Amino acid sequence: MASSRLEINFIRLLSRCESIASEKRGETEWRLEKYVGALQEMLVALRKSPGKPTPEVLTDYTRKVDFLKGLLEAEKLSSPTEKALANQFLAPGRTPTIANERMPATKTVHMQTKARCTEEMRDELLGTGSLGKETDLRNRRGMPLDERQSAAELDAVMQHHHNLQEKLAEDMLNLARNLKNNTMAAQNIIKQDNQTLSHSMRQADLNFEKLKTESERLEQHTKKSVNWLLWLMLILVSFTFISMILFIRIFPKLR
Repeated sequence: MASSRLEINFIRLLSRCESIASEKRGETEWRLEKYVGALQEMLVALRKSPGKPTPEVLTDYTRKVDFLKGLLEAEKLSSPTEKALANQFLAPGRTPTIANERMPATKTVHMQTKARCTEEMRDELLGTGSLGKETDLRNRRGMPLDERQSAAELDAVMQHHHNLQEKLAEDMLNLARNLKNNTMAAQNIIKQDNQTLSHSMRQADLNFEKLKTESERLEQHTKKSVNWLLWLMLILVSFTFISMILFIRIFPKLR
């Protein structure tokens, strides 16, 4: 189905927002917030449009807009720890916005934001603030050996936690995928069982109708047999009675 003009404009604006979100922005940057507000309005109009996309596409659009909105709200937090925690709850889109994307842009932005939050947390713990990586390396060279070792250990610990988070996310994704597969398999089994049960019920109804027909035929046959037997007995009794009368008349009683 061809995309409507409204959906095309929405996709263009969404792609532009993802591009802006992937760049490092200053505090005076206002475009992204305005663009996200326009995306929300267009998404509402798109849901009410006669030529609206499929429910799956609309769900992915909503997921991406909510991700950008949550990203803006997370950036307004003051503490790097709060930013990192808020970033953990963000859910990027699952499909690329435009055709030439190998990976969804929101997922790339999510990874960049997580790395940026991790760096800010490390800078806050080390006290380097906004001096940058180059200044941080220069300060580390001027640190005593113990402090440099502590900084290296802290980096290793944070990297370890980051790896654990990535592994946990991957495990959860695999678990969700396995759960989906098991659910689909269970649905197929239940569907087959329902089909078998329906076939058995139809067969039982057919057998019941056949049994009813045969019972009626047997009942009619039984009635016919009883009628013939009754007539036969009546004829036999009549014949016996007539024979006795004839016998009495032919052979009178001897005196």
